[in-house]
Amino acid sequence: MSEDIPPTADATARTVPAVAVVDAQSPGNVGTIARSMKNFGFEELLLIDPPELDPDGEAYGYAGHAREDVLPEAEEITFDHLVENYHTIGCTAVTNEDDRSHTRFPYSTPAELADRLPTVEAPTALVFGRERVGLTNAELARIDEICSIPASAAYPVLNLGQAATVTLYELRSLALEATQLPDVERVRAPEATVDRLYGQWDDLLTEINHPDEKRDKTMRMLRRVFGRADLTEREANTLLGLLRRATERPAED
Repeated sequence: MSEDIPPTADATARTVPAVAVVDAQSPGNVGTIARSMKNFGFEELLLIDPPELDPDGEAYGYAGHAREDVLPEAEEITFDHLVENYHTIGCTAVTNEDDRSHTRFPYSTPAELADRLPTVEAPTALVFGRERVGLTNAELARIDEICSIPASAAYPVLNLGQAATVTLYELRSLALEATQLPDVERVRAPEATVDRLYGQWDDLLTEINHPDEKRDKTMRMLRRVFGRADLTEREANTLLGLLRRATERPAED
């Protein structure tokens, strides 16, 4: 990688990787990758020897809303420019996991990259290769590090668009501050409320004449079940109300 990159580069620019696609054969795969970038907050698409991307063709058809920005703003560059100006992460299915081989080893999973890439003080690029052969060993030898998606040993090779989608999903925390899913903090019910719930269960067991010799065992089971459930205060209070009604009902009959 080139040493010309200024050390004072903006932190956001450093931690949101570009996505580079090398010599893709299918315009549809380029469009799929652009769409995945849009899904997970990535914006910079770099194309090395791309196929023709006709605005009325397959790439734009597959790109979804990424046809409005990510795809038309993609930059066509050379592989030399890529490795000279970016900290590069080559994505490959086959790692040849052996410390005697230094071309594709060692490697990280996408989840591991999500934790480590923010510390890289340089523009970064995730590099995806051709549909059939991926990145060549000669290309991987010029790349800074390797990333591989854990998959079945019997068939680890993913479609180019699938591989990019999985990788970008795992790295979404580098590009998105929020998603469409509500960030709701789950707060466990106060212990006093949970204790009242257990007391109410005990009252119900008494009311229905649950056998004395089984009472302790039943209560231990209920404590384990609700302990795993990690009840919120609202859930605990709702159950308390139901149990009170169930406890009082026999007396009404």
